[in-house]
Amino acid sequence: MPTWPPVRDALGRPRVHFRLTDSTNACARELADLGAPHGALVTAESQSAGRGRQGRSWVTQPGRSLSCSLVIRNPPPLLSLVAGVAVAEVCGSEAMLKWPNDVLLWGRKVAGILVEGRPQEDWAVVGIGINVALELDQLDEETKQRAGTLGLAPADVESVLAALLEKLGSWLARSESEALDAVRERDALLGQPVSWSEGEGVGAGIDERGNLLVRLADQRTIALNAGEVHLGG
Repeated sequence: MPTWPPVRDALGRPRVHFRLTDSTNACARELADLGAPHGALVTAESQSAGRGRQGRSWVTQPGRSLSCSLVIRNPPPLLSLVAGVAVAEVCGSEAMLKWPNDVLLWGRKVAGILVEGRPQEDWAVVGIGINVALELDQLDEETKQRAGTLGLAPADVESVLAALLEKLGSWLARSESEALDAVRERDALLGQPVSWSEGEGVGAGIDERGNLLVRLADQRTIALNAGEVHLGG
């Protein structure tokens, strides 16, 4: 068992950085298993097996995207939404949240969040990818249609990381109700047609448990607590 150096309560220490790794989330999970403290950070210039939700790959351009994962001890129940608010604030006032964990800028996905963990051991890993300086013309046609970018330079990746750590640390210290209010203010699905594997309807907000509310054609409202939701019927 390694001995971890004393750290402050702030996020981002200790930090492990790779030029290339398979997945920052996979590495952070290993560190959490070994007792890494709250706030331990894994970053990478490039990932060979970065993952998003539903087992999808997360494509990055080396040095142009922020790829990071944090060990969170005693994680809040709404960690994914809390992280989404922090990321959205970093991405700017126009950024919107597509439940449960995508951040959109002008309708394009500029960031994604993947939370994994072991509730029985009281830790989680939150993986965050932000397209800081993505070159859209270098993407394949399918990805180019939905990907967004902050439009910054590769040299700005570290400053975006610093802003993210500050924002996330701040939101982790705030109340659940404050986080939910912030999510609702940036709800990209509110009033929009949505579809999922079992049906379709219109986004009707976020409930007190962080579930997505959907109004069906018969005017009933249901709550979705997991799964993939798409904009459009």
